[in-house]
Amino acid sequence: MSCFESSTFLKDPRVMDQEILKKACARLNWTFRTVPEQNQQVLYVYDVNQKSKLYGEFALKVVDNIVTYNSYYLKNGRELIKALEDQFYQLNVAYAEQTIVNKFKPMGFKQVPDDQFVPTSTEVMRFRMVAYSEMLGETDESVEIEFTIKNDGTIVSDSNYIPADIHLLADKAMEGIDKAFGTIRLEGEHIKRKPIPAKYRDKAYCKASQLQQH
Repeated sequence: MSCFESSTFLKDPRVMDQEILKKACARLNWTFRTVPEQNQQVLYVYDVNQKSKLYGEFALKVVDNIVTYNSYYLKNGRELIKALEDQFYQLNVAYAEQTIVNKFKPMGFKQVPDDQFVPTSTEVMRFRMVAYSEMLGETDESVEIEFTIKNDGTIVSDSNYIPADIHLLADKAMEGIDKAFGTIRLEGEHIKRKPIPAKYRDKAYCKASQLQQH
């Protein structure tokens, strides 16, 4: 996480955090169950709103956060069968929102809706994660990181100035999103720098040369 950056998280369809996935399914009223198999917890997910018959089959299963898609529904994790495309997109959107909240909330951030946002066919959700700096002498105490979720579950973040103490917390949260998404963000490709206003050039703590490429 850097000051004045836009970052894109493209979810790897082969990776899903079980606990986050459970909450996403609950939000969509999808059914799921966990069962122990060979000393591992396996999560099975069923779509209760699908148009095609399930015949008792699962839509996907997750072992150690690695996803297996039922070949009846998906040819592979990246190629959706048209009949279930809408349902899996809904799941990805719910998963994306839950991931952001799960990773930022323990760091002291609060989710705040964007009342001005109007969903489109490609951008379906937007909100901010807000926190407050406790650094002595910091004049820009309020921090807002904007998140836009696209219809396929892709996350785009946007940040401006972030005080040093919040910066460290945001770093940890963004690393958590990477892990839950199975992503490797690259500088210049997924991480885009924005111009730093003159008033912040001596306060922007994170420079591109100081960042590790995720």
